[in-house]
Amino acid sequence: MNLKRFGSQIEVGCDEAGRGSLSGPVFAAAVILPLNFKNKDLNDSKKLSPKKREKLSKIIKKHALAYEIGIVKSKKIDQINILNASILAMHRAIKKIKIKYELILIDGPHFKQFRNKNHKCIIRGDSKFQAIAAASIIAKTYRDKLMTKLHNDFPEYKWISNKGYPTKEHRKAIKNFGISIHHRKSYKLVNNQMILIILITNFEIIFNLL
Repeated sequence: MNLKRFGSQIEVGCDEAGRGSLSGPVFAAAVILPLNFKNKDLNDSKKLSPKKREKLSKIIKKHALAYEIGIVKSKKIDQINILNASILAMHRAIKKIKIKYELILIDGPHFKQFRNKNHKCIIRGDSKFQAIAAASIIAKTYRDKLMTKLHNDFPEYKWISNKGYPTKEHRKAIKNFGISIHHRKSYKLVNNQMILIILITNFEIIFNLL
């Protein structure tokens, strides 16, 4: 695809990954690409294969003027909700950018003012603007690597394949093994009765260890 720039300004593209997941942190990336950057394979990360995403991630990191990651963990997500957590992750990523920029491009309709910087919210921006697509890819590849790492400690949830998203296999594992420390407790992971049983069971286990 031939994605475009919003203008001739120095743009920070920003996008998140993991918003719809049942477990793990939400990641956001902020990316500044050179004015002359072009890559016909650049696209929304969800439309790319893992192999293509990894290849593009390396290209982006090599050529980007700057790129940063912001992370909000599941405990904080439960406290402030996923929308606020996604925006917080974006703010954390943008805050790390050291290069002077003029405009922040956000994927989707929701954002909160960051300092005194101008921003534009763009529906499906990751399939329209190259800076947002680049951020989408960086955020997705970083988060996938973390979920693969967490899989080693919690193999029963098969995070290596579902990356924490609500697949049938993942929900079944939650029913069979309960909730891990990385699950988002404020989400409807299973039905309410099952959540109550899991919480009571976990409490009894902890109490017996005291």
